[in-house]
Amino acid sequence: MADDRRAIEELRSLAASAGIKRIHVLAWRDLDDPEAGGSELHAHEILRLWAEADLDINMRTSFAPGTSQVEWRDGYRVIRKAGRYMVFPRAAFSEMVGWHGARDALVEIWNGMPFLSPVWSRGPKMAWLHHVHDTMWEMSLPPRLAKLGRNIEFKYAPPAYKLTRTPIVTLSQSSKQQLVSKLGFREKSVSVVPVGISAAYSPGGTKSTVPLVVACGRLVAVKQFHLLVEAIVNVRATVADAELVIVGEGYERGALEQQIEAAGATSYIKLVGFVSESEKIDWYRRAWVLASASAHEGWGMTVTEAAACGTPSVATDIAGHRDAVADGTSGLLVKAPEIAAALTQVLGDSTLRQRLTSGALEHSRQFTWAAAARDTLKVLCAQAQRYSR
Repeated sequence: MADDRRAIEELRSLAASAGIKRIHVLAWRDLDDPEAGGSELHAHEILRLWAEADLDINMRTSFAPGTSQVEWRDGYRVIRKAGRYMVFPRAAFSEMVGWHGARDALVEIWNGMPFLSPVWSRGPKMAWLHHVHDTMWEMSLPPRLAKLGRNIEFKYAPPAYKLTRTPIVTLSQSSKQQLVSKLGFREKSVSVVPVGISAAYSPGGTKSTVPLVVACGRLVAVKQFHLLVEAIVNVRATVADAELVIVGEGYERGALEQQIEAAGATSYIKLVGFVSESEKIDWYRRAWVLASASAHEGWGMTVTEAAACGTPSVATDIAGHRDAVADGTSGLLVKAPEIAAALTQVLGDSTLRQRLTSGALEHSRQFTWAAAARDTLKVLCAQAQRYSR
């Protein structure tokens, strides 16, 4: 509790030193959206702590079925208006005319499609850009929309942020390297602030009596769960009683169900759908290993959550995973075709598994939401102080 109070006081002091009280946040989705994922969880944890430090936070996002247009969540206000595409121009217009009140600083969450805040917003601002979307456009959209999205991400948007020297915050060194090499951002304009892990994610319970692989996330193309289905079928040739549980929901569920049935794997591969946080923690604790075949990540949120529960990982060697996993210490990073072999190795070697378990626990201890909230606010405060000179 004392550490929590010190963290909140530090946030208050930082904001006061930069003259920041009111922060507006632009986001594509928020935590209550049915398609919310790691980006939305990250935003919530940061904004929750900022609000606890008495900052006035307004988050402007898109409307989702089953949600209220305006509500308060853990001390900050969420305003949901317009759909998935119209939220970008409408949010910008709302800010330009001041419909949501005055602000001291603006945070834009650039999740694929940017709000282009440097074009229309004056005053202190920053952008959270977790990773380059790159091939995600083709995975998620029809060809014409994918081409448009790619052109905006690579050609049209970056110059606006570079010319205005808008600071960018990303989650990992590997993601920063991609932002610099692929989008052309200056190294000094991109700050790395890793995610935190809630204290609820901790060791406990008992491991499954059979070799259990758990994967967690939205059932969408970029997560490539079909590769894990293929992998566990191959793993069973060596580890005969291995099982796979996939936690999450999404539009790929039907295709995955067909794949599992066609492989004759319904007895040992389960799709358990959306679960509560406590149930997710239980799956992490029961698993022998956490698997992720994702093609793109800003971080590997499920990887570090599982690590904090004492479960190592096998994950694709991509930007984001390279920082969430200490390769050879808290888990194994491999190319997608090598997932089955790596899972077989970890499931079949108890000495290796125990070493990786110890490494996972140690690696996860460095990540806290208090540090993430503080270091993100530092970037915004530095920008505000430059404007006040």
